[in-house]
Amino acid sequence: MPVMADRKIDCVGLFCPVPILRVRDALRHMQPGQVLEMVSDDPAAPADMQSWAARSGHELVASDRHGPVFRFVVRKSR
Repeated sequence: MPVMADRKIDCVGLFCPVPILRVRDALRHMQPGQVLEMVSDDPAAPADMQSWAARSGHELVASDRHGPVFRFVVRKSR
């Protein structure tokens, strides 16, 4: 069963580091356990999101790709 996002942000057309900064800022306004979905067409986004999640301690629940657009689902951990 897919995880439903509490909030969604669109970072299509934005490139590193802007999508990560938008995710970080969005999570600041969310409660622990809430889920954020972000879409991006930045080719560096998958590697960026994996390393950011590992550093930040938030959980990268899912990532997939539809054509040129990547979708990431992050659960706020703290």
